[in-house]
Amino acid sequence: MELDLPVPHFPAARSRREFLRQAGGGFGALAASWLLSQEPLLGAEPTADPLAPRPPHFAPKAKRVIYLFMHGGPSHLETFDPKADLQRLAGEPLPASFGMVATRRKVASNPLLATKRTFRKHGQSGIEVSDFLPHTARCVDDVAVIRSCWADSVNHPQAVYQMNTGSVLMGKPCLGSWVGYGLGTENQDLPAFVVLPDPGGGIKGGPPAYGSGFLPASYQGTNVRSGASPILDLRPAEAAAASGQRRTLDLIGRLNQFHREGREEDSELSARIQAYELAYRMQSAAPDAVDLARESAETRALYGLDARTTAEFGTRCLLARRLVERGVRFVQLYSGDVAGWDAHEDVEENHARMCARTDKPVAGLLTDLKRRGLLESTLVIWGGEFGRMPMSEGGKGRDHNPHGFSVWMAGGGIKGGTVHGATDAVGLRAEVDRVHVHDIHATILHLLGLDHTQLTFSHNGRDERLTDTAGKVVTSILA
Repeated sequence: MELDLPVPHFPAARSRREFLRQAGGGFGALAASWLLSQEPLLGAEPTADPLAPRPPHFAPKAKRVIYLFMHGGPSHLETFDPKADLQRLAGEPLPASFGMVATRRKVASNPLLATKRTFRKHGQSGIEVSDFLPHTARCVDDVAVIRSCWADSVNHPQAVYQMNTGSVLMGKPCLGSWVGYGLGTENQDLPAFVVLPDPGGGIKGGPPAYGSGFLPASYQGTNVRSGASPILDLRPAEAAAASGQRRTLDLIGRLNQFHREGREEDSELSARIQAYELAYRMQSAAPDAVDLARESAETRALYGLDARTTAEFGTRCLLARRLVERGVRFVQLYSGDVAGWDAHEDVEENHARMCARTDKPVAGLLTDLKRRGLLESTLVIWGGEFGRMPMSEGGKGRDHNPHGFSVWMAGGGIKGGTVHGATDAVGLRAEVDRVHVHDIHATILHLLGLDHTQLTFSHNGRDERLTDTAGKVVTSILA
C-alpha cells in the first residue's frame, strides 16, 4: 500500500555560493564572507556598483591607458627593428644555423626578403625608426621600444586572444576588463573600458578578444564608433521628458531587482541593471565627450582630421584623448579590418597604406597628451598580435612571426628614448632580454599600481589572473 505523504520542499541551490548560504543555517556563508573580506580583490561578491573606484596595490605611475592595437601583425622589420644582415643576405635561404622555424605556410625555405625602408636615428636618444613613420619618429624621446617581444601562436585568432587576454584560448577576460575590475572607473558617468573598433570590419577572433570572460559582465568593453553617432541611441526621444524617463527606469529597476532575487550569481543580469543606470547618466556626460566640434582647427589638423587618408583613424585617436581626459580608465583603439596589417602578398604596399593612415594621428595623440599634461599619467601602447617573418612569401610578402617582434610604450611611468632587447641578426627570433606577452601585461598592470600576481579572480576553484603563472615586469623601461 502506497502512502500519499507530502514531499518536504528543499529549495535547490543554483551555485556553490548559494549552497553555502542555505547549508547549516548559513554558517558556511558567514565563514566564506569573512575570508573573502580579507582580500577584497580575490573573488569578492559584486558590490552595488562594481565599477566604483578602488585603490591600487601601490602608488601608480599611470592612471589610464590608451592601447593602439595594430590588427594583423605589423612588421618590425619595416618599422622599428633595422637589420643590416637581412639586407646583406637578401635573396639567400635562411642560414642553417638559425635552426627549424615554425611557420604557417611552409615559407621557412623561401629566400630572405630585404626591406625597402630607410632607417634613420631620431631625437636625442638616436632611436632608429623607418621612413614609413616620419611623424612617430619625431616622438621617439617619449617612447620605449621593446624589440624582443614574443608570443605563442602563429595564427591570428589565438595570437589576438593572447595579446588581449593573456591566453590563446577564447573566453578569458581581456586586459581592459582586468583593469576595470582592479581599479574601477574615475568617472561614474562614463564606462571604465571603451573599445574603438575599426569601421572596416571586426578583428580576427571577434568580440571575445575584448570581452570580460569569466569576470562579471559589468567589466566588458563598451563599443564607441567613429562618425556622427559614436554611441547609438544616446539622446532620448524628444517626447520623453526627463522626469518620465526617470520614473520608467525606476520601475524597470524595481522589476529587475525582483527578478534578480535568488539569481545573485547571474552577472549578466546584474550588468544589465547597471547598464540602464549608466546609459541614463551617459546622456548627460557622453555627448560632450564625443563632440569633436569643440576642438580647435589646429588640434583637428594635428590628428589629421583635415586629410582624407588620416581623418578616420585621427578621429578615433582624438576621441580616445577626450575619453581619458574625462576619466575613462582604459581605451583600446583598433587599426585594421579583417585583413589590416596582414602583409602576406606585398609588405610594401600594405604597410605604406596602413602607416599612412595611422602615423600622423598616433604622433598627434602623443603630442596632444603631452602638451595638455596628460601623457605623464596616461600609458600609451602601440603594437599588434605578432610581427612578420624575415623570409619572403609570394615574392613580396611576409608571413606571421610570433617568435620576435616590436611593441612600444610611452607616457605614464615609461622611460622615454629607450630601447629594450633585440632580435637575432635577421629579425627572426627575440634573442636578447626576451619579453613574453605575460611580461608586457605584468608591466602594464605595474604601471597602474597593480601587482599582477595579486590581481586574481576565483573561477572554478582556481584563483585566475591575467598573467597565468608567469610574467615579470620589464624594469629597464620604467622611469
